[in-house]
Parts: sequence; structure tokens; C-alpha cells
Amino acid sequence: MLVAWGRLFLVALAAVALLAGCASRPSAPEAAATPDYNYLIGPGDTVNIIVWRNPELSMLVPVRPDGKITTPLVEDLPAMGKDSSTLARDIEKLLSKYIRDPVVTVVVTSFVGPYSEQIRVVGEAAHPQTLPYKQKMTLLDVMIVVGGLTDFADGNRAYLVRAAEKNKQYAVKLRDLMKKGDISANVEMKPGDILIIPQSWF
Repeated sequence: MLVAWGRLFLVALAAVALLAGCASRPSAPEAAATPDYNYLIGPGDTVNIIVWRNPELSMLVPVRPDGKITTPLVEDLPAMGKDSSTLARDIEKLLSKYIRDPVVTVVVTSFVGPYSEQIRVVGEAAHPQTLPYKQKMTLLDVMIVVGGLTDFADGNRAYLVRAAEKNKQYAVKLRDLMKKGDISANVEMKPGDILIIPQSWF
């Protein structure tokens, strides 16, 4: 009997600690998008390299897992973490050894992005996954992509871990957003955010 009461006490204590932890998380702020945000290339992206007046040097190129690309006359050029304009200037510099005044345009045609900027959804989402960050992406956009909550999710105890703010945690009310249409629970995502959706105890 004492053992049973002891177990019950420990469960109650854990629940109180859990609720206290949730209460200490502030709600996620309504963060405005950075107006000068530039997409950064990451492993798994595909880039279309266009060299003006040199069609034989123009092609679609995948960014390798090591973050580099290889094209004719350009080998093992780092692309990860650069925007398309910076990569184009780097290619022009290397091609200038072989052709006069090269003009290069780089267009990203499939998007994954660097790992540091990807949005990660873990826990009780229908399809937990990693998503490329997009400017003005909101919590609702993320939940649509991952298929919403599972039947076992405790959506109102979900929280964001914001890498851009030294992993500060913010409480988010996913169930109110998804089930009740409470748009005030919708927040803007930031590069590198991690959304954690816990399982319900009941």
C-alpha cells in the first residue's frame, strides 16, 4: 500500500514539475520577417548555372553533401552558406582564368537550405520532418506541411526552441490553432526553429 502511494506521489510530483516548466515558457513573439533575408544554399539544393554566351558551361548542378559543386572548368567550389549572387561572383572569378569577362547567373531551382536554417518538427506531428525555411513562414504553414497533430498530441504544451535567440523556448498553442482556428496562436517562424510537440498524458 505504501509503495502504491509512493508511486502515486511521484507521478503527481512529476506532473506538477511539468506544468511548472510549461508555465515558465513565454509565448512566442510576433517576429517580423527580416526584409533583407537572402536564401542561403545548402547540401541537396540544385543550382542552375548560366554562363552568358557559353552554353557549354551552363548547366544544372546538385550541391553535394559536402556543400560543394563541380562544373566544367570549376572543381570542388564551396557553395553551402552562400547566396546565389555570391556563388555567381565566385564562379566568374574562377572562369576568368579561361574565358574573357565571364558573366554568370545562378538560380536555385530546388530548395533544402543549410542545416542551420532548416525548421525541424519532432514529436506528435502526423509526419515529423525537416523543412526548408521560407521567409514569412508561419506556425500554421509548418503544421499544414507536417499533416497536423496525432491523436496522442498535447498540442497546447508544444513549444519552439529558437536557435536565433540562443535556444530560448517559447510556448505555442497548436491545438487552439489547429482545432479552434485561433489565429492569435499563429506565430512567425525563424531560421533554425525547432518545434517540439509532446505526447498527452491522458
